[in-house]
Amino acid sequence: MHALTTDVTHDLPLLPDTAASPGSRLRILEAGLVLFAQRGYHGTSIREIAAAASLQSASLYGHFSSKESILAELVLVGHDAHHRALTLALMECGSDPLEQFRALVEAHVGAHADFPVLAIVANHELMHLSSEAAAPAEALRDQSLTLFTTVVGRGMAAGLFEIPQPDVIITAIATMGSSVALWYPTRRHDISRELLCASYADLAVRMVERRP
Repeated sequence: MHALTTDVTHDLPLLPDTAASPGSRLRILEAGLVLFAQRGYHGTSIREIAAAASLQSASLYGHFSSKESILAELVLVGHDAHHRALTLALMECGSDPLEQFRALVEAHVGAHADFPVLAIVANHELMHLSSEAAAPAEALRDQSLTLFTTVVGRGMAAGLFEIPQPDVIITAIATMGSSVALWYPTRRHDISRELLCASYADLAVRMVERRP
């Protein structure tokens, strides 16, 4: 069971608009998302997902072939939303590696703050998918990581960054940002999203920036 439940996220969007059109498929995804976040993949049955979506199990199978296919779709939606946020952030900033790095960190944190339940399921339930089912989401995850490593590499080449172990630092920053999904929803009324993202970016910059 995860630390975050719908008790603290009932007024937050569960899925981005790109997930599915309104209708039974979207209801199934939302029901599965909440149950996977609360109980975990193995603690949730297909019958429970169908009931939460106000459907019969037979009707659910008209949209998804299995419980795994529901999880695979949610994991893919989560990683797609995250990758879109990172890509857009880079498109909207200049060519300076430091500016790009800040933009990536802010987008990474923001994606986990905007859809915390989805982030938890996409990050923590991915392990329960077969290799074939997980492949599309893992490809997106690798592409997102490449965005970070490329910008960090450019910053090091320009003498702006000083990082003895880039892989370790990038992993630490990624983990730090993803943990936002676990705690930020309970603090969103006293910490603005803008302040949250900027604070994490400031900390990340201090971790990589070359000292005078």
